Amino acid sequence: MSFLIQQTLLYAIPLMIVALAGVFAERSGIINLALEGMMIFGAFCGVLFVNTMQDTEWVFAAYREDKYATLQLIIILAMVVAAILGAILSLLLSFASINLRANQTIGGTAINLLAPAIVLFLIRMLEGQNTLFLAKGDAAEWFMIKKSMFGYGAKESMGFLGDTFVHKTYITNYICILLFVILAIILYKTRFGLRVRSCGENPHAADSLGINVKKMRYAGTTISGALAGMGGFVYALTTANCSSNGDVAGFGFLALAVMIFGNWKPLSIAGAAMLFGFFKCLAAGYSSIDINGDGIFLLKELGLSPHLYRMLPYIVTLIVLAFTSKNSRAPKAEGIPYDKGQR
Repeated sequence: MSFLIQQTLLYAIPLMIVALAGVFAERSGIINLALEGMMIFGAFCGVLFVNTMQDTEWVFAAYREDKYATLQLIIILAMVVAAILGAILSLLLSFASINLRANQTIGGTAINLLAPAIVLFLIRMLEGQNTLFLAKGDAAEWFMIKKSMFGYGAKESMGFLGDTFVHKTYITNYICILLFVILAIILYKTRFGLRVRSCGENPHAADSLGINVKKMRYAGTTISGALAGMGGFVYALTTANCSSNGDVAGFGFLALAVMIFGNWKPLSIAGAAMLFGFFKCLAAGYSSIDINGDGIFLLKELGLSPHLYRMLPYIVTLIVLAFTSKNSRAPKAEGIPYDKGQR
């Protein structure tokens, strides 16, 4: 059961943070269909940063002093780099949507086509192949937390909680959950969040109160790009075998589904992400999931086709959206270019 929960969180957390990225953009009035492309770009930038940093002298020196602390620090810095570059990429969508008043759907689709092309081109230039790895060997094990955050031996004393949430987990899980909570509070409990949301509901009314609509929409889309870039790197680290290959398995579009299913509300989005994460977990590890802990792989014994398990997340997405999309309430001014001269 611990393994099942751990694996579900690995898939759910990138979905959760990227879905929140979509919320920030759409609450400000910009449709961000480019989440997939921003994730791909963020994944590449983060992986490239980690790959490059391992060859620097100060990392070698720090690695000899404290191996695990050094690896965790590199991962945190890579998250920051991926977020910054994801935010920079989002400026393309912001400029096209806000300044040029271009069709936001077409702008997002263009970024989704542009990002993997650029990433694959750069990977082939750097590596001569289609995949860029964080490190050689079994890199995934290197970046996991090997000891309890409370000291050696705490895992054993914590029992199920230690097995599930402390031992062999990624520090990115804790950072993303903390960011999710903080940003959700900012969006719904602060003056800045109220201004962002007002620009997605009624920008003309917001403008009449002295709120700079363009500035708020730039802010919402930039935060969206930063979170999507960070989510892409977290995906590459935790579920893509510590690599970047110009693909995130449709996680950006799944995140959009999670956002719609969660009705643009953080708490509902977290629940939806766990649901979709669970089915992604089944799709990826159905043959090795031991539900009862007795060594009998029940899902494997059912004899169903592996393709059915791989299709599950997307089938569930279609079913859920078919039954819930009518009750979803998107921001009223979402996707509508703001023209100050119109009322």
